[in-house]
Amino acid sequence: MALKLVEELAPAGYERLVYIEDEEAGLRAFVCIHSTACGPAVGGCRMWNYATLDEARTDVLRLAAGMTHKNAMAGLGLGGGKSVILGDPRSDKTEALFRAFGQAIESFGGSYYTAEDVGISPEDMAIVAKETSYAVGLDDGAHASGDPSPFTAEGVFQCLKVGARAVFGTDDLTGRRVLVQGLGHVGWSLAEKLHAAGAQLLVSDVNVQAVETARDTLGAEVCAPDEVFAQEMDIFAPCALGGVLNRETVEQLTARLVCGAANNQLLEPSVAGDLLKRDCLYLPDYVVNAGGIISVASEVHRAGPEYRTERLAQIASRVAQIIEISRKERMTTIAVADQMVAEILASAKGKVAEAV
Repeated sequence: MALKLVEELAPAGYERLVYIEDEEAGLRAFVCIHSTACGPAVGGCRMWNYATLDEARTDVLRLAAGMTHKNAMAGLGLGGGKSVILGDPRSDKTEALFRAFGQAIESFGGSYYTAEDVGISPEDMAIVAKETSYAVGLDDGAHASGDPSPFTAEGVFQCLKVGARAVFGTDDLTGRRVLVQGLGHVGWSLAEKLHAAGAQLLVSDVNVQAVETARDTLGAEVCAPDEVFAQEMDIFAPCALGGVLNRETVEQLTARLVCGAANNQLLEPSVAGDLLKRDCLYLPDYVVNAGGIISVASEVHRAGPEYRTERLAQIASRVAQIIEISRKERMTTIAVADQMVAEILASAKGKVAEAV
C-alpha cells in the first residue's frame, strides 16, 4: 500500500499531528487535531503551494487551533482540526490524489471531519467522499450543505454592519470605503453584498481577472496587492491568507474597522493591542467567519436548514457582546473572545471528566 501515515509529536495543547504521503498519487499532506473536548474535530482542507514541509506544518497547526476557537464560540458541539495538502491547486489536482486523501481521512475513524477550504472545491470534496464517510460540505446527499462560502460571507457581512454601528454610529454602509483583500469565493460574495449596500468598494487580488471583473461589474476601485495598506479606507476586510496584520501594516492602516473572512489575520496576538491604540476596532476572525463551519456542522449533525439559519443569526449578536465587554473591561476584542473560548473548553473538559 502506497499510503503512509506518520504520527508526529504534537505540540503541547494539541492532540494529534499526522503527516500523510502517497508517492504514487502525488499526495503530501498534514492532518492536525487540536481538540476534541467539545466533539469530533471539524475543519476544512486547504491546498496550497507551500515552499516546504515546515511551512505547511506551521500553517496546519495555526489553522487547527483556530478551528477549536471557532467551533467552540459558535456553539456547534464540535472540536477543532484542519488539513493541508501541499501542491498547486491550479495544476496538481488529480482524482488519485483526492482518493488517497480520502482514505487517510477514513483512517481517523470519525475523530476528524474534513471540508472545503482555500484551493478546494465541492467537486474535489466529492472525490474525497468516495473513500470516506467523514467528508462534508458536499453538493449531493441527504444532508448535503454545499459550498460553505456564501454562509461565511453572509456572517462576515452581518458582523461588519455590527462593527460599523459601533464605530461610525450607524450600520448604513452607503459611501463607506471598504477594501476587500482577496476575491476568492468568500471575498467575491462579500464584495457583492457590500456593493449592494452602497459601499464604495476597493478590491485587491493576485488574480487579475477577478479584480477586473469586480471593477467592471461592481464599480470597484482596484489596487495592487502590495499597495493595500497605502489606501484610504474606512473598513478593511481581509479575505485572503492570514498574517496580513502586523506592526508594520497596522502603522499604515487608515481603517477604523477590520472585519474579514481570512483566518489568523493577526501575525501575533500583540497586534490586537496595536490596533486598539490606533482606535481601530478589530472583530476576531474566528468569530465573524464562522458561517461556513456552521453550514458544515449542519451536515455533520444531520440537521436541517433551520440549524444554519439560527446559528448564523447568533454570530452578529456574539460580536456585539464582545465589543461591549471589550469597551467595558478595556480589553482587546481578541482577548475577550479568547477568554470566552477558554471558559467553554474548560466547561466541556469538566463534563467529560465527570462522565468518566
